[in-house]
Amino acid sequence: MVNAAERRLFWGTAAAVVVSDFVTKLIAESFLARRLPLRVIDDVVQFRLVYNEGAAFGLHVGENSRWIFLGLAIVALFVLASLVRGTRPGDRFRLIALALVCGGAVGNLIDRIRSAQGVVDFVDVGIGAWRWPTFNVADSAITIGAIALGLSLWQEGRAQQRAKEARAANRCAPRRSSTGGRK
Repeated sequence: MVNAAERRLFWGTAAAVVVSDFVTKLIAESFLARRLPLRVIDDVVQFRLVYNEGAAFGLHVGENSRWIFLGLAIVALFVLASLVRGTRPGDRFRLIALALVCGGAVGNLIDRIRSAQGVVDFVDVGIGAWRWPTFNVADSAITIGAIALGLSLWQEGRAQQRAKEARAANRCAPRRSSTGGRK
């Protein structure tokens, strides 16, 4: 990240994720705590308050899950920070992807710090008994950002491979002298 506009894009996107995640979780806790699931689109999309002490999809590693996943989130943020610093100037797609992942990680990290109950999840999607694990805005941002980051890294890898192949082809091609003959 080199210029001020790219820094503002990164920090603005990350902050928007953190704020929207925090606000929606507060609303979910205050509104859904006293109600049964709230149907949004029939049985397909519902709002249901769930506290997740583990990681994504309810993954647990024992009674210390909260602290283990809090530590892992902090480590992940350091890794993501190094990726942000290493982003080429002008690569806004990667910058937004990293901002989404960072913002989502911070959003869930805030929950792990503020409550022993766990991360607030409230979006429940599925049909009948076939349900996706309940999630939140931070989880959505992390998922979308991770997919976008994967695409960005894949495209970069392909571009590097093409450049490598082009260099190899140039080395193997016969050279012509300035008079037009072969050397």
